Amino acid sequence: MKIIVIGGSGFIGKKLVKNLRELGHQAVAASPNTGVNSLTGEGLAEALAGAQVVVDVTNAPSWEDRAVLEFFETSTRNLLAAEATAGVGHHVALSIVGADRLPESGYLRAKVAQEHLIKVSRVPYSILRATQFFEFVGGIADGATNGQTVRVSPAFLQPIWSDDVVAALTDVTIGAPVNGMVEVAGPEKIRLDELVRRFLSATKDPREVIADVNARYFGAMLSDDSLTAGENAHLAPTRFEDWLSSYRAQK
Repeated sequence: MKIIVIGGSGFIGKKLVKNLRELGHQAVAASPNTGVNSLTGEGLAEALAGAQVVVDVTNAPSWEDRAVLEFFETSTRNLLAAEATAGVGHHVALSIVGADRLPESGYLRAKVAQEHLIKVSRVPYSILRATQFFEFVGGIADGATNGQTVRVSPAFLQPIWSDDVVAALTDVTIGAPVNGMVEVAGPEKIRLDELVRRFLSATKDPREVIADVNARYFGAMLSDDSLTAGENAHLAPTRFEDWLSSYRAQK
């Protein structure tokens, strides 16, 4: 199949393109670097010609509330319109588990808006919702740091290795449209403060982690079910400790 990966030069996009090519598909990495811009519409018609599937793994350059909403709404509208014209038979998008449970977060509101546009379009679709990536735990810690203190929520997460997300995304991409959502999550629930504490300990970072139920996560207050997957979610195999051991060995 000819599969266009919008955002194909990014963190997830590169891995997805590699997986799809190894399976024998004609996977094309499309991004502003290759002359394809979903936000402006530049190059979309040419890129989508003859494509059976389009996968959207783009991310907004700014996470400011208005800017991120404008990005996802404009980009998604442009993609879906170009796909309808080109006769694309499957639109796949990567989203976030729990996005609809945390309306305080401007970023997550934007992802819900993106999902809505996909659902009401004429293009058959599949939305893969994933939990937080292992690789981003350090960034979460940095964003919650004040001096030598990291203050984060003790709510549960169900973190996942990005490679496991890409494996699930590959399966969704080459499968038939589900016209609904699929969830993928890590194999274990871990409290966010403990997750950060384990990461900092493994990397010999002296910052102190404090559990604070009032600490916000991308602008939202968390509860134990805010960011954990449902009963029917696909559980990935890689545990955080196994990934952390590998990560530490590479440093």
